Amino acid sequence: MAMNQPVNRRVWVLGALAAGVAPWLGGCGSVLQGGTVLARGDIQEQLAALERSAQGRLGVAALDMASGSTVLYRSDERFAMCSTFKMVAVAAVLHYSMHDDSLMAQQIVYEAADLVSYSPVTEKHAGSGMSVAQLCAAALQYSDNTAANLLVQLVGGPQAVTAFARSVGDEVFRLDRWEPELNSAIPGDERDTTSPLAMMLSTRKLLLGDALGEAQRAQLQDWMRGNAVGGQRIRAGVPPGWIVADKTGSGAYGVSNDVGVLWTPQQNPLVLAVFFTRPVPDAKPDDAVVAQAARLVTGWLHTAVA
Repeated sequence: MAMNQPVNRRVWVLGALAAGVAPWLGGCGSVLQGGTVLARGDIQEQLAALERSAQGRLGVAALDMASGSTVLYRSDERFAMCSTFKMVAVAAVLHYSMHDDSLMAQQIVYEAADLVSYSPVTEKHAGSGMSVAQLCAAALQYSDNTAANLLVQLVGGPQAVTAFARSVGDEVFRLDRWEPELNSAIPGDERDTTSPLAMMLSTRKLLLGDALGEAQRAQLQDWMRGNAVGGQRIRAGVPPGWIVADKTGSGAYGVSNDVGVLWTPQQNPLVLAVFFTRPVPDAKPDDAVVAQAARLVTGWLHTAVA
């Protein structure tokens, strides 16, 4: 894994940033029109310092919806998604439910032989099964791997989840494998990867935009607000009183990811994607790096636009 410092990304000039990112940001429509691209060297240097101290590779993409301001760091590089893909997979299920009112109540029966590692919810219901809605909640709130596999199977496999991402304008996201193999996160392997910018923009479209119907969008937000396993990542780095709807991801090479929407006490949303990995296969995930990245980004954005 390349450990070189991203000199070309640490201090952006506005023209270069606009040239490289404008095609993506254009998909945000009026939200970014008139917005300021926040790319002063201080936040870039802070993120670079965090990356150096953590001895890994850090990717960040953040969008303040109130001001249209962004923070981008290694935002167009590919990172292993690990369980963050579950947000997109569940969104695909919700999309299908817009055309089938009975889908979410449908019972999916599976056996003990179908269980894979880390399935804290589905392992309790082998033989009897769970509803599609219950599987969605398990995948998002407990990162249950068997639940995710059953949902991916329901929509047509990994390629179908990728196709759904394409349908909402994400040309970077790619899901190739199933849980738990997709967590191998081998450096240079593009399978099951995305970029921080692509995932941030997809998160915005799914949780705040019109990629889903109003009821489906509200349901996705509700499930992600109830995330029971993400308390030490983005949630640990935001100021008191903020509400977070997020999906974490962890894997080999110390992969530590978190993506979601953060609402200030004034209900102003900020969309954030943080990806982190290390060059050692058996490195452990590091919650503190993600929390500190969230702390730096939220603090700097709100100071800069005040």
